[in-house]
Amino acid sequence: MSLFRTALSAALAVGLLATPALADRRPRDQDRAFQAFREGRSMPLPKIERRVVPFMGGADYLGPELRGDTYRLKFMRGGRVIWVDVDAATGRIIGRSGD
Repeated sequence: MSLFRTALSAALAVGLLATPALADRRPRDQDRAFQAFREGRSMPLPKIERRVVPFMGGADYLGPELRGDTYRLKFMRGGRVIWVDVDAATGRIIGRSGD
């Protein structure tokens, strides 16, 4: 019976310690992007990537960030980082930096 109580106490303690971390959880870019897509405020990311990547002249694509209503796509060419800002709703390039 003592082993059972110890195991139960340990499980309860772990649960209580994990609860604040779950309560503070902020939505990830991925979750926010999916929600924006479901609400019709954003194009799917793969479609945006298919529009932008061909214009980057062989730069390595490193991945996206979602910033409000804008995707920021990160590229690398010759040791330099290039950021391309894309309107999430239309897929139109609205800015570029780092060239």
